[in-house]
Amino acid sequence: MSKAEQREQMINGAGFIAALDQSGGSTPKALALYGVQPSDYGSDEEMFAEIQKMRARIILADDFTRDKVIGAILFERTLGEEIDGRKVADYLWSVKGIVPFLKIDKGLEDTANGVQLMKPIPGLAETLAKAEGVFGTKERSVIHEANAEGIAAVVKQQFDVAREVIAAGMVPIIEPEVNIKSDTKAEAEEILQAEILKNLDELGEGQDVMLKLTLPNKANLYDEAADHPRVLRVVALSGGYSTDEACDLLAQNGKMIASFSRALTEGLSKQQSDAEFNAALGSNIDKIYRASV
Repeated sequence: MSKAEQREQMINGAGFIAALDQSGGSTPKALALYGVQPSDYGSDEEMFAEIQKMRARIILADDFTRDKVIGAILFERTLGEEIDGRKVADYLWSVKGIVPFLKIDKGLEDTANGVQLMKPIPGLAETLAKAEGVFGTKERSVIHEANAEGIAAVVKQQFDVAREVIAAGMVPIIEPEVNIKSDTKAEAEEILQAEILKNLDELGEGQDVMLKLTLPNKANLYDEAADHPRVLRVVALSGGYSTDEACDLLAQNGKMIASFSRALTEGLSKQQSDAEFNAALGSNIDKIYRASV
């Protein structure tokens, strides 16, 4: 594996990053949308086995290649799983040419100051040391309102964790999501943009990051961040928008590419034949790719 090749793909690759990192909390909802109900599994083990089958089906699909998908974010548990006898991260890069990332956050604290900070991430150094073949990480917080103090705390925490990731030789994706239902979304985004730029300026040479941000009310709001010398790429989350809505908004932001989860898997079902599944996934990939390039 060449880190230089992966880095080049992250900076200049045409396409988007697939978010396949549904974790414990979001798995039941993702499975229900996929046509697997809670009555279909009796334990967490069985639930995770079902979501792994779904992820493997996506990764194995003909259209899921580096031609349109340049990276994929995985859940920690997925790193131990295999596809065709290879660890998932190795399969993604070696067979599909897709750069693997690892979701490292452990969920969110309760809302305070209009935001949800990340819970502590115990054993992060060990997790990063074990993440063989993984190029980078992703960590998520959520902003619910335009509270300057709360937003500053979110961004500071994100950059503190990012420095640990960088020290381990990986590239962090910083994800301070702004809730798309927020009454003060536009104002929150302006505050967030300023805080991100301030923190980027404090990074040193070689301390490079990526940003994963909610599609902004003001098109191209994050262009300045995208052009910052410490930023490899700015990617967008779908945040609850439908695939079509997310793609329409993304197309208005020239320096963002997609990193969609729910919008990528919209319309997929366990009950579909492989041909139906591949056609539905291929259609989503094509839409997201076009909006990203």
